[in-house]
Order: sequence, then C-alpha cells, then structure tokens
Amino acid sequence: MDEHLVPLLSAAPGATGVAVAARRRHEDTVLLSGTTARDGDPLTPTTRFEIGSLTKTFTALLLARMVAAGEVAHDDEVRRYLPGGALAAPITLDQLATHTSGLPRLPPGLLRTALPRWFSTPYAAFGPDDLLAALPRTRTRPGYRYSNYGVALLGFALARAAGVPYAELLADRVLRPLGLHDTDCTDTRQATGHWHGRPRPPWDIPGLPAAGALRSTARDLLRYLTALLDPDATPLAAALTDVARPRVVRPGTTDDVCLVWNRRARPGRTLLFHAGGTRGFTAFAGYSPDTGTALVALANSGPGLRDPFVQRSYEALRALATA
Repeated sequence: MDEHLVPLLSAAPGATGVAVAARRRHEDTVLLSGTTARDGDPLTPTTRFEIGSLTKTFTALLLARMVAAGEVAHDDEVRRYLPGGALAAPITLDQLATHTSGLPRLPPGLLRTALPRWFSTPYAAFGPDDLLAALPRTRTRPGYRYSNYGVALLGFALARAAGVPYAELLADRVLRPLGLHDTDCTDTRQATGHWHGRPRPPWDIPGLPAAGALRSTARDLLRYLTALLDPDATPLAAALTDVARPRVVRPGTTDDVCLVWNRRARPGRTLLFHAGGTRGFTAFAGYSPDTGTALVALANSGPGLRDPFVQRSYEALRALATA
C-alpha cells in the first residue's frame, strides 16, 4: 500500500506537514511527514487540520441522522425551519445536500465583507445574521450548482429544527456516536496553515459553519471512512447508508451526487470522494465500498489552481481500490 501513499507526502507545495491514512482489506496505514509549522512539532496521527468543505459530508450525515430519527424529512422545504418570509423559493433539504437548490455558490453580500480579508479569513465578518439577511435577496437558478451557501443553509435549518447550535448538534448526533473525539469546529490544538509558504491565521467561518468549519485528524477521518465502509458496525447505520445513495447525475458527466458525496462508478469499483480547502489547508477523503478501501490526505497548505494534491490523492485512492 505504501507505494501509492508515499508520493502524497511531497505533493502539497508550501506545506510543512502532510498526513495520509488509508485502509485496504482491514489493514490500516498512517504516514506522516513534516511538522505542524515551520520550527513546529512533528506531526502525529492526532494533529488537527482544517478540512474545509469535507465539513459538508458531515452536515449531510447530520441530515440523514435526523431523517432516520423522524425529526425532519428529505423533502421538507427549508423555509419550514426559517423565520417567516426569509426565503420564498420552495427548496427542499435534499436539494441543499445535492447542490440542486439553485442557490449561488456564495450568499449575496459575502464578497463585500470578504475582500479585505481575502488572503486570510475571508468569511470571518459574515455571521449568522448576515446569512438570514441574504436570503430575501437571493435569486435561484434551476439545476446543479455547487453551493457553499446551500449546505451552510442546510446546517442552519437543521440547527433550528433541533433548537441546538450547529456545532453542538453535530457533536451530539454524529461526532460522539462515531468516536471522533478530535473533530470539532474549534481552532484549538491545530497545525498552522500556509498560503504560498506564508503562515495563515485560523479559518473563521461564523455564518456558514456547516459548509467548512470542522477541524479533524488523520486518525479520526480514517475512522469516519471506516464507518462508511461498514455502517452496520456503528450506531448510525441507516444514516451512513443513506448518505451514499445516488440522488442525481451531475450534468455533463456520468458521476452521481449522493448527499454531498461525489460517486463515480466504474467496472469493478465505485469511488465516493470529496475534497476541501481553506486559505491554509487542503483535505481529501474517499472510499470504495466494493473493495473496502479508504484514503485520507491532509496538508497544511491552501489549495492553488495548479496544485496537484487533491488530484494525486484521488489517483492514489483509485489505485488502492484496483490493486
């Protein structure tokens, strides 16, 4: 297995540390390279990284868990859980989780507050009140459109349905039941992120936490993927199975969209995968239920247009699943 994983340790330009964890045929491997920062401590399996949009997969699992518990339904309209008049469009919870709500990638008004912090913490000045204020001004466009806004709104609605803040709700319904004790939305005990080799402050996303606020470790994320490989061994079996069910076909491809997860079926194997990034970190997670294979790759450098880390991580997952 190592021959597919070792190249990833040098595939993230500008990172001081990379953590890779994989499972194949019930064998787990964790490889670590570098330090938590320049002149920092050596990485460990419990070093925490910002995981950006991988957070969305956890929000999808929260939706599935609440559906399984009868608290919400997939076809509930999101406006049912919002203040009156906040959103006119009849968007369902499932549409938010499959990027078919028609919402734009970002809420109206966010770019204006983001620009002064664009290279550090662009979402920091956009809070929950700003998210609500953006809803009446939002125009939807039918069809598939990847939307941070949409999944953030999903998490906001689920929290209102439960009467509990998102981070607390996720910990209670998903993180603790799966034993993910080093995964949460706080910036404590995490590595230092880097952007083009320069240290970045911790990612702050108060208005859209369900789209990108989580921090996690190689060990926790591999445990998460192992649960997705073997749902019946967990207390979240129905929800873990539900998130992996194909919902729509992504336009222009033969790939499916599940609840947030991308699904690519090929002869002999099916891959489910997602990536995430913040200004200082890049993350990839994927698994193959047919072959019992899973891969996590984490780097403390933000993604660039030509950085190969995510693509090489996907290629390593595909290689492991066919080896």
